[in-house]
Amino acid sequence: MRAIFSMLILLLAAGVLSAQEPVYTTFKDTRVINTHSTETLGRRKLDVRITHRFGDIAGDRGGFKTFYGLETAADVLIGLEYGISDNFMVGLHRVKGGGQLPDGTAGLNQLMNGVAKLRLIRQSEDDSRPISLALLGVASISTSEAVDNEDVIQNFAVFAHRLAYHGQAIAARKFSDNFSLQASLGYTYRNVVPFEDENGILSAGLATRIQLSRVFGIVLDAAVPISDMRTADNGFYPAIGVGVEIETGGHVFQLNLTNATQIMETGYIPYTTSNWLDGEFRFGFTISRPFNL
Repeated sequence: MRAIFSMLILLLAAGVLSAQEPVYTTFKDTRVINTHSTETLGRRKLDVRITHRFGDIAGDRGGFKTFYGLETAADVLIGLEYGISDNFMVGLHRVKGGGQLPDGTAGLNQLMNGVAKLRLIRQSEDDSRPISLALLGVASISTSEAVDNEDVIQNFAVFAHRLAYHGQAIAARKFSDNFSLQASLGYTYRNVVPFEDENGILSAGLATRIQLSRVFGIVLDAAVPISDMRTADNGFYPAIGVGVEIETGGHVFQLNLTNATQIMETGYIPYTTSNWLDGEFRFGFTISRPFNL
């Protein structure tokens, strides 16, 4: 009798555990295009990342004179990310930065970026946890030389003027092996901004992945500032991207088009002034290569 009772307990426990089996690969990467996904690196995994954004394909700054943007670089990222646990990762990146406001005022450049992402909830197969939920934090510091001009933000009158921050909550659901959807809400804060600009900016985001085959997938994302100042009438636009993911053995290779000139949230959310409808979008790529340590 005791043996039967023990077997029933084991079967019940196995049923509960199997019912709570987590959902994997809501997205194939820790990023979609511009925005982060709810994915985190596995414990003791090191991810080497290289991301490149070229110049405008068309518009006033594109066309044949720049070979459709391939002869110029809007932004470049080289970085390392590491999984502290299966649900917590950190990263350090160097980016070119820059960006430009509609009046020609330049943004921060030569940036070191620290990233931390914590996955609080992971979607389960039985829908007892219907979504995945993650929190993202980004801190950026400009290492560029100070400019002796009080009218530009690169004056860096105090050290804190070199800093910018971003915090974000990200929720995603994998509806099937071929379709995932994600929404996010973020807040970006820059310690120094041009005259009459706003230090803090709320933003909302959407992203999706459509898997076409075992190897190929389509990804799309958008980050929209929630601000009376950051409108098309004032020369600002949502950062929108569309791309193709190619999974090749141990890494993911992505080709994309986006109107964002910068790669990190502290850059593309406040400084996207390029309009898709004017041909002001650019080709980019990302190479992600994880290693087991």
